[in-house]
Amino acid sequence: MTTAVYLVKDGDYTVSTDKNRLDISVIHDFLAKESYWAQNIPVSVVEKALAGSLCFGLYHRDRQIGFARLITDQASFAYLADVFVVKEQRGKGLSKMLMHAILEHPELQTLRRWLLVTQDAHELYRQFGFTEVPNPEKFMQLHNPNIYTK
Repeated sequence: MTTAVYLVKDGDYTVSTDKNRLDISVIHDFLAKESYWAQNIPVSVVEKALAGSLCFGLYHRDRQIGFARLITDQASFAYLADVFVVKEQRGKGLSKMLMHAILEHPELQTLRRWLLVTQDAHELYRQFGFTEVPNPEKFMQLHNPNIYTK
């Protein structure tokens, strides 16, 4: 994984890959209580996920207001996960700022395939060139959606 910090600024808003800036309580709170994909996720699992991912924090001044992470080899493949902007900051184009920052990261320009799963943000991702997976019958998964509620 990269050690250089990648930073994008737009006025009072910043996207940074500096893991030292991440507010784990903001990330965990959103994922565990507000997301539809990670309800009840333990903080220890969030911490482990952050450690193994390329993380993008979205900040208003010094307060974290959004997040995304890539599970990637930084050579040919990436899976985009846990993308969010807190409710009170939505509607300002910040998810687009976050996506631009991710896709323009200089160490990700050789990626051949990006994947993500979304229930309700298809139009956002289409703006950045994402499409439905052709031949979805070729894809397989091992899925345990209720692992955090046991």
